[in-house]
Amino acid sequence: MKLKALAVLVLVGLIGVSAFASAALPKTYQVTGPILAMTPDIITVKKGDETWELGRDANTKITGTPKVGNTVTIMYRMTATSIEVKPARGK
Repeated sequence: MKLKALAVLVLVGLIGVSAFASAALPKTYQVTGPILAMTPDIITVKKGDETWELGRDANTKITGTPKVGNTVTIMYRMTATSIEVKPARGK
């Protein structure tokens, strides 16, 4: 009985940690379109009439070998790079 209770506590703890970890990440978005340009740090794609420039780094998971002209689907998150707080306006 104690083993069963311990197993339930461990499972609840794991679910709680998993839920907390996923709740801490911002929403994931995607953009699909042909690659216009690529550098080691940036990939540029066309979506409709818009040109999208997204940063990439060594942690970016890439499946296949992307080349200019290939259509790709890019998953991304919006992350703030800086925040400037301005004083509230007085009445």
